[in-house]
Amino acid sequence: MTCSYSSLDGNQPTTAGRTARHTPPPLTQLPLTQPPPTTAGRNNVQHWLSDVRAITIRNLIRLKRNPDVITWGVLQPVMFVLLFSQVFGGAIQVPGADYTKFLMAGIFTQTVVFGSTFSGSFMAEDKKKGLLDRFKTLPIANSAVLVARTVADLVLNTLTLLVMVATGFLVGWRFEAGVGRFLAGILLLLAFSWAFSWVLVLLGLIVKSPEALNSAGFMVLFPLTFLSNAFVPAETMPTVLRVFAEWNPVSALVQASRELFGNTGGAPAPNTWAMQHPVLGVFAGIVLMTAIFAPLAVRRYGRI
Repeated sequence: MTCSYSSLDGNQPTTAGRTARHTPPPLTQLPLTQPPPTTAGRNNVQHWLSDVRAITIRNLIRLKRNPDVITWGVLQPVMFVLLFSQVFGGAIQVPGADYTKFLMAGIFTQTVVFGSTFSGSFMAEDKKKGLLDRFKTLPIANSAVLVARTVADLVLNTLTLLVMVATGFLVGWRFEAGVGRFLAGILLLLAFSWAFSWVLVLLGLIVKSPEALNSAGFMVLFPLTFLSNAFVPAETMPTVLRVFAEWNPVSALVQASRELFGNTGGAPAPNTWAMQHPVLGVFAGIVLMTAIFAPLAVRRYGRI
């Protein structure tokens, strides 16, 4: 290897045959790209709403491609209406009220509460199939996936409730407190169903399979619906069960629906705060369920 010196400018020796290294320009000469000014808060909300919308549409398309889910989900509460009103209606006496009018608010409540099982079962199925893992690899907020699940099931619950109202008219049920209060009762039922669906979403994320969700879900749903005033007056129950029924949030929803539909028949409400102020009790239940179970579900989803 030979070295050569420049006699003209006194530069340092260079190695013959070796390519000179490229010296990067100073940092001050590099072009600086400034991101365009944005309102991050507004964009985050827009992106979140866009995610919720996209996943909700996906969930609804999934329901459309599985018509059996809609069919059996609607037929089950219709069966309960016919069973209780036509078979048991003659044997069950309600002081001061017609049993069909007494029954329908309970059937409506049972319908929206049982409809929340779709949230849990679909969530458990998506987890089992690995779809939730795919969602987590995408730039989608965890909460958007769960909110979209509950919104899609709210649409299904709305459809089912409308069918139940039509069935009630067929068996002789009528609302007697005006259209405005009737619509308020329907909205209250749907709001409760959305809040309660967070309980089943959390349960669906905890269990290991959709089959396990069915068993675990009914262990929650059956005591809440049947140990209530949905089908018989709470006063007819033993003391322990009567106290549970009177403070059961499902009983508050049933009582609120009866009052808004004008179906109390003049029968006095039990002397407890929840039964004397059922609408406020339902709103309190909606707020508590959403505030407790929605964050727990989002946290659980982030850990799977």
